[in-house]
Amino acid sequence: MQPARIAELLAPFLDDAHDQLTADDFERISMYIDILLRWNARINLTAIRDPDEIVTRHFGESLFAARHVFPLRSSVPSAVKSTLADIGSGAGFPGIPIKLWQPNLAVTLIESNQKKATFLREVVRAITLTDVNILTARAESLTPAAFNAVTLRAVERFEAILPVAARLVAPEGRLALLIGSAQLPRAHSILEPIDGFSAHPSATHPIPLSNSRMFLLAERAA
Repeated sequence: MQPARIAELLAPFLDDAHDQLTADDFERISMYIDILLRWNARINLTAIRDPDEIVTRHFGESLFAARHVFPLRSSVPSAVKSTLADIGSGAGFPGIPIKLWQPNLAVTLIESNQKKATFLREVVRAITLTDVNILTARAESLTPAAFNAVTLRAVERFEAILPVAARLVAPEGRLALLIGSAQLPRAHSILEPIDGFSAHPSATHPIPLSNSRMFLLAERAA
């Protein structure tokens, strides 16, 4: 897929941050899409087959989340290692696009399916990302409060995994959810009793070009 077309499709998700992505970023996204389409013929990584829709539904949504969790691109200094865990990473969304947005971030992609984890390793290698750890494990087995940011998108057993995701967030860290609007009330009811969690002042945003997808950002107190 041509990088220029990718840039055009991503514009609604990036808004005034659009010019913060480089030609190299769009080239990497193009390579990522090519690998995803090739692998998707063998294993079910995504039900979306149309390249334009892959850009908007997967990369657009992921980068929309990235710019709300990290409003200034590359705002994580190279000398300060900030960490992010993407639970149930699947085809790498939103974890890998967030890593593209924040190159100095140390990202852990948590994916218990071995074939999907192998796909993630190929993508990371092909688009030359560093400081990306792919764990073929379940989030329940990880050390609590280990990450500055945790992301959760389109996972099965949402109500069961959300408290697990919250426990992985370090003090002063953030939990970013990409969910359907119908899940918002339940997400709030699950997070409210968890000690230290509160909604970020700019907590909830509708995803561009979607009728029902929402972004929710919660913070953990110090």
